[in-house]
Formats: sequence, C-alpha cells, structure tokens
Amino acid sequence: MTDSLLVERSGAVLELRINRPDRRNAIDEDTARRIASELQDANLDTSVRAVLLTGEGRDFCTGADMVAMGDQAGKMAPLDFRFATRHFYAMNRALWEIEKPVVSAVNGTVAGAGWSLALLADLVVAARGARWTHVFSRRGMVPHAGDTYFLPRVLPLHHLTELAMLSETVTSEHLDRFGAINRLVEIDDVLPTARELASRLAQGPTRTLGLTKRLYRNSLNRDIETVFEDERTATALISTTDDRLEGVRSLVENRQPRFSGT
Repeated sequence: MTDSLLVERSGAVLELRINRPDRRNAIDEDTARRIASELQDANLDTSVRAVLLTGEGRDFCTGADMVAMGDQAGKMAPLDFRFATRHFYAMNRALWEIEKPVVSAVNGTVAGAGWSLALLADLVVAARGARWTHVFSRRGMVPHAGDTYFLPRVLPLHHLTELAMLSETVTSEHLDRFGAINRLVEIDDVLPTARELASRLAQGPTRTLGLTKRLYRNSLNRDIETVFEDERTATALISTTDDRLEGVRSLVENRQPRFSGT
C-alpha cells in the first residue's frame, strides 16, 4: 500500500508531502488524521523549527476524497456529516495553532479542503497558473471542516463569498492580487523556493516566531485590552530566552545573530 503522507526531515525542517497522486491528492480521513498528528507532534518537538507542506505529483490537494468516505453517486453511505469530517477539523486546527513557522508549496491544483491546507501556512509559495476551485457549492454543499472560520481570516469577505457562491476556478495570480500568496513563481521553482524559505525560518528564533504567530492569530478574536495583555505576557516570556539574549549580543557586537531555537 502506498504511504499517503510522506514525512521527511531536512535538518530542522519537517517536510510533509501528501502522496495520493492517483486521487489527485484528495485526502481521506486517515491522511487528515496523520497530518494533524504530525503537526501536533512537531509543535512539541524542539528539534523541529519549521514545517513545509506540499503535494506529490501535479496537484497540491483537491480536497476530501469523497469516494473513500462513501459519498458516491447512487451509493451514498449513511454518513452523519456533522461528525464525518472531524479529522479535517483537527487537521486545520493543528495547522492554525502550531507554533512553528509553516510554508506551503502549492505545486498544482487546489480544491475544497486544500484551500485551508494551502492558505493557513505562514508563507504561501504558489505556482503561476495553478488552478484553485472553492468547490463546495458546486457539489451542493456548504463550506465545512473549519473553512468558514479560517478563510474569512485570510481572504477579503466579498471576494471569498464570490469564490464560494460561484465556485469558479481561479489561478494563483488571481489570489496574489488579494495578498494571499507570498511568492508567485514558476512551477519548477515552487519547491526550491519553499525549501529555501523554510530553511531560513528554521534558523530563526523559533520561540519568538511561535509567539509572534500566536499574537497575530489570537488578536483576530480579542479585544484591544486582551491583545495588549497578551503582548506584555509574550514579551516577558521571551525576555530570558537564549535567542533573545543572542539577539541583543549580536547587535552590540555588530554581527548576524546565531539563533538556536531556545
């Protein structure tokens, strides 16, 4: 049986590659569960200082594998869809909450749940011409698995509503105009660019980057006083770390800092 998720380490970078090219990298429940588990484990592993997420073959991720979940025309399995996507909720939440920098390498088609996998990364590297379809309404479904929580925090509301309601296919260039792409590159440059960014992030002050992520993302649900208190707490937490001391020392010594991630 082919491993549906390839997991590799390159130094301090953890690379996750969806490996279901025969299904256009549509993911089943087990793959979603494994992605969530790898992200949760990476969050606790101090040797992991950045994560790269991509797909094998010509597609990034075309969403949930509805065939594998039993949703076939004329053969509808008795699924309770309130709970059938629980592993997808867990996957997206783990991606949103991980306190390690994440880079997505969008090497090809994105559809359905693939949107969250691509856009919840901290840095998004996408191939020119890659096709994106917010496919739910095309299938008579409402967005789910956390899509309605996460995507309004990434894309302008009216733009997202158009994508969701019309379900038209757009390209990476279209999303780039709305600031959703960090690096728009040729297809052959997607993985090298993503790996270079992940390597740079892995050399940074890991705990500082993690708290930075938490502050920005939590601020979307906080009032101003709570945000200010969160900042003060994070500043205190980071003040005695090795990387904070190295940052000050390197400034005094007029050199580039050498962060350890501690």
